[in-house]
Amino acid sequence: MRILLTGATGYIGKRLLPVLVEAGHHVICCVRDINRFNPPNSVKSKIEVIEVDLLDQDSLTKIPKDIDGAYYLVHSMSNSADYDKLERLSAINFRFAMNKTNLKHLIYLSGIINEVKLSKHLNSRRNVEIELRNGRYNFTTLRAGIIIGEGSSSFEIIRDLVEKLPIMITPKWLRTKSQPIGVTDVISFLYKSLFNSETYAKNFDIGGPDILSYKEILLKFANIRNLKRRIFIVPVMTPRLSSYWLYFVTSISYKLSIALVNSMKIEVICRDNKLEKILNIETEKLEVSLEKAFSKIENNQIISSWKDSLISGNMDMNISDFINVPIFGCFKDVREESYDSLEGCLDRVWRIGGATGWYCGDWLWKLRGFIDKIFGGVGLRRGRTNEIELFVGDAVDFWRVLYANKKEGRLLLFAEMKLPGEAWLEFKIYENKLIQTATFRPKGLLGRLYWYCVLPFHGYIFNGMLLNLAKEK
Repeated sequence: MRILLTGATGYIGKRLLPVLVEAGHHVICCVRDINRFNPPNSVKSKIEVIEVDLLDQDSLTKIPKDIDGAYYLVHSMSNSADYDKLERLSAINFRFAMNKTNLKHLIYLSGIINEVKLSKHLNSRRNVEIELRNGRYNFTTLRAGIIIGEGSSSFEIIRDLVEKLPIMITPKWLRTKSQPIGVTDVISFLYKSLFNSETYAKNFDIGGPDILSYKEILLKFANIRNLKRRIFIVPVMTPRLSSYWLYFVTSISYKLSIALVNSMKIEVICRDNKLEKILNIETEKLEVSLEKAFSKIENNQIISSWKDSLISGNMDMNISDFINVPIFGCFKDVREESYDSLEGCLDRVWRIGGATGWYCGDWLWKLRGFIDKIFGGVGLRRGRTNEIELFVGDAVDFWRVLYANKKEGRLLLFAEMKLPGEAWLEFKIYENKLIQTATFRPKGLLGRLYWYCVLPFHGYIFNGMLLNLAKEK
């Protein structure tokens, strides 16, 4: 069968793709920015890739007419205040495009809707569902609560809170009940629902066997990690204060924290388990999902992470818009150093950021990350998904990977921190030397003042970083 997969670069899409290919399907991957798509080598010969922007009706004409099934895995909670209107328009455009194809079955992954009055986030999901179900095809909605798995936003938020705070003074929404589900089970529901006639024209809530408050989830996480944690709930913390609390303690952006806090006030409990019986799926308990996640993390086997999606940053960008580093009107700091070993040098470059750090003045990098957080930036807490490999689109602390070719010996990063301008950091192998280039394109007088203010630190940070990357210790 020919399956259309939207959101192929997303957290769920990356995990569903190999499952579909292994089942013998030919998958057409819809991506907004083809430069960010890095499928495993094992599936490359069995997929097609098309660049599609759901807000651009003309780009939707690239979708083949002879498709049998499709998944709608496109969500956004980030940079635009009107994301709900944009999501609805995307769904309308997609429905019109699907009506012109031979599509038999469309599956949409949404959120559990238990109340009449919903948060902006969940209301947007419901509106998308309303638009998609009006198409000339069989339609199924799977509604999930919080998804637990290595790299999921829910998992990373819980991890940040529990591992960083021995004592938590928390808002009252931690008493809200939820029914978490493991990412493995989500993939099973998505895959097994496809072309199953018992799922047509229906919506199903999917969740694990545990119904817990967010406080109980945090304490279960702490127990698995053998951490003693005390959680005190106070009624005086407003949604805005709650959002700030979540933003400063975890790696999520402020806009995302607002959306999540508003959603966390609403219970997300499944209505029934009909779909489990229809598809013969037995969902995993929370402890099992958490232990699986930690096993993957310890073995550096994270397939996808929410941090690598563009909603983890503050900009709505296409990689191709920034991959050509500007020359004119820029400040540059260019340094070069002969390396002792090409392989060793590249390995160190490819491990930069995250748990490894920045090879010089890590305390200054952390200070810059803290300042970034104060001004509404992403800070350093995102880290990186894989500590050894880098792919285009990956997040590396407050940078985004624009280009990564180890054989060529070139790594290009773009700054997602709050800046009065735009910044690039490039590492390149040339004539037995490592060339390190920092480029800053200022915006107005403030941008120029910023460059000269940080210039005194460049000699220490950039020179030390270059030496430690080029030379064996």
